[in-house]
Amino acid sequence: MIRLRLALALAATLFAAQTVLGTTGLAQDYPSRPVRVIVPFGAGGPADVTARQIGSILQESFGQPFVIENRTGAGGVIGTVEAAKSPPDGYTLLMMSNTQTANESLVPQRKYELMRDLAPIAPVNYSDLVVVVHPTVQAKTLQEFIALAKSQPGKLNYASSGQGTPYHMAGELFKTMAGVDLVHVPYRNSGEARSGVIGGQVQMMIDAVPTMTPNVAENQVRALATTGKTRSTVLPNVPTTIEAGVAGYEATIWLGLMAPAGTPKTVIDKINAAVNAAVKRPDIVKLWTQQGAVPMAMTPEEFDKFLRGDIVKWAEVVKKFDKPQ
Repeated sequence: MIRLRLALALAATLFAAQTVLGTTGLAQDYPSRPVRVIVPFGAGGPADVTARQIGSILQESFGQPFVIENRTGAGGVIGTVEAAKSPPDGYTLLMMSNTQTANESLVPQRKYELMRDLAPIAPVNYSDLVVVVHPTVQAKTLQEFIALAKSQPGKLNYASSGQGTPYHMAGELFKTMAGVDLVHVPYRNSGEARSGVIGGQVQMMIDAVPTMTPNVAENQVRALATTGKTRSTVLPNVPTTIEAGVAGYEATIWLGLMAPAGTPKTVIDKINAAVNAAVKRPDIVKLWTQQGAVPMAMTPEEFDKFLRGDIVKWAEVVKKFDKPQ
């Protein structure tokens, strides 16, 4: 019995040592082939643009291609499922946003659970949103738009890139806090939603500042308010929603990276360090500042806590919605 116990203890020790050496070796060798980054949103939106920027830097850092794959549909669910079901080896990553944390309560019939099936790596950046209307809308200010909407309940539309996306959640929160009845028109992606308001098919959209600012500058849409605590540095003449009279209203879009659950922590830590270094690069900080985005840097553990808090936050918001569309 003593010999058996000693043999078992030795085997367990050797197994543990091999596991440590194996995961350490994996981290040292990682990546040894191309890495794909699934973006569950359409091309040209904040997640897609940011994924390509970060992917380019990671490619420089690691010497392997980081290939961006857009897997759109179902408000980000389709691409998220694909990432969650991928091998947990660090060669499939997910560029996600607060769409995923909102979907935890908004889309009960999912084939995944965010914090069970995916592992946090790092946040990337966040940006404020901007409330815009088509130029034909008879409202020059946010208060005028609210008054117009109240005079025509259920007659005005707002666009989003799909259920659960930051634009949808911001729109529903605006409806609740401003006391207006707007009809939600979900598009397949943010590019189509943006085209919808620019083309006048819908009257209003709440979009990310970096992606909508060029359209504001070209007078394709009229900016009524931005959604941060303070005015946007790229739209300084546009008041915040709070300044415009909707007390307490704030909304942002943030982006981050996750990997399939079970991905070795050594690999996650290695990617986290590279992403944190990337978002602190002076050229990236300058670029994002010019676009209206703010870098975010956390450890995987801090990002895990952040995600769990955001899930709770949006669950509370969803409860306030009458009938989210």
